[in-house]
Amino acid sequence: MKLSLRLLILGLALLTVVLTLLGSTLSGYFMNKQNLIDNTLETNRVYAQKLASTTDLFFRMTLQTLEQSSLVVANWMAEPEGVDHLSQLMAEANRLRLQTDTLNSIIIASAEGEVVATSPQSLDLLGRILTTEGGQQALRERRPIISEPYMSITDRLIIFISHPVFAQDGTYLGFVGGSLYLREQNFLRDLLGDHFYDDGSYVYVVDPQGYIIYHNDTERISDQVTDNPVVQKLMNQHSGAERVINTKGIDMLAGYAYVPTASWGIVVQRPTEAALQPNEKMIKQMFIQTIPILLVAVLIIFIVSHFIASPLQKLALLTQASTKNNQQHPFDGVKAWYYEAIQLKRVLTKSLDFWHDKVDHITQQSHTDPLTKLTNRRTMDMLINQWMMEKKSFALIIVDIDHFKRINDTYGHGAGDQVLVYLANKMKSAVVAEKGVCCRYGGEEFVVLLPDYNRQQALGVAERLRLSVSEAASPCGDFITISAGVADSHETVEASVLFDLADQRLYEAKRGGRNRCV
Repeated sequence: MKLSLRLLILGLALLTVVLTLLGSTLSGYFMNKQNLIDNTLETNRVYAQKLASTTDLFFRMTLQTLEQSSLVVANWMAEPEGVDHLSQLMAEANRLRLQTDTLNSIIIASAEGEVVATSPQSLDLLGRILTTEGGQQALRERRPIISEPYMSITDRLIIFISHPVFAQDGTYLGFVGGSLYLREQNFLRDLLGDHFYDDGSYVYVVDPQGYIIYHNDTERISDQVTDNPVVQKLMNQHSGAERVINTKGIDMLAGYAYVPTASWGIVVQRPTEAALQPNEKMIKQMFIQTIPILLVAVLIIFIVSHFIASPLQKLALLTQASTKNNQQHPFDGVKAWYYEAIQLKRVLTKSLDFWHDKVDHITQQSHTDPLTKLTNRRTMDMLINQWMMEKKSFALIIVDIDHFKRINDTYGHGAGDQVLVYLANKMKSAVVAEKGVCCRYGGEEFVVLLPDYNRQQALGVAERLRLSVSEAASPCGDFITISAGVADSHETVEASVLFDLADQRLYEAKRGGRNRCV
């Protein structure tokens, strides 16, 4: 069967449309899928860090409140024997429980471990000697503590927070402490109970030994989950985000953060399937919207191909004998010696160029931070790893805005964004002669990569940037300063170690007073 020119044009046009549509759809699908995963991981990481910071602040404030109470209690407990301050101590215990509004119960104990005041009084502990783990730890260590979970005298799974009481001469008088009931309504349940998704996402908290101390399913509390790779990293005091399979075999996108005060770890998880649902809906919607357009295109192509092929078909019949064995590739092999062929090739070329530009644009967007227009973190990691594999000599500078939270709190997040863009422009100006790569690492942290530079050379660049920033007012009208840590590839053969070296030096600059480079 010999195909007519009309069918060839029709078939080729349809094939081009379908392949282009399929290629762009698949490309968009996979790129959007990865973006959804990356965005969900980053969102969960930031949310976990926020919860960790809030929890850490809660413990600090609670210990501070207990410390203030210990100063008041010390005046009564240091009185000579025979002076009865029971009513004052009970009043102080009640005041503490009502003031904190987060601790389920309050206990004031003497240096011998005898309970001298409680709130609520329903605990029935007055006059008893504390033998629980938390009480014994407080008596033994005589310092502010946040205990690990244990079973209390009232047969509750609790965490005990306490502060020692000392007389003015340094004599140990006892302690003031409060309990969180892990399986009942408490601060953790109020803070972590409502997650931002209702699709199987949840938050849980683990102690330093890998035991769950908070979970939306109370039956899971006290389960040991040390086999979970995220929990293992939390036990090593790490924070971050990664894709994991949980203990029930569900593919999850987890963000996790370490709580320094209590040595706890907070994990925020969302099912990968739920995170990718918008991608599936997008593809279905694209196909639904494309089918009518495709049908219209088929009709138009059929009509146009008929008009194009009709006169050529007559010529083909006359020359069939001489041309039937001389068929060439319909695009590259055809000699475009007449107007219609030239136009057809031109339109096809423009069409392909258009889709290539679209793909290039999407690719560029995936490599760029949307706010500062600097290279993003994922591309930075790829570049560092590539240079390390190639054993390329380069230096790395980590830059952090000093007291950036104050800028957001004082001028608002809009002004904070302007400051970030301002610093990004300063960085690009500072390294334009060095052909360096400026990256946004996250938040107010930035990274500069300087190929063929060592530490001393990079330190000079960092100092010039630091002085440039500190000498001019920022967009918010206030002066800002930066701190920087510098390292180079001669110090290690591992990308992660190199980054950690620069990060440690950044924190050394912070500890040294900020507005400096180390």
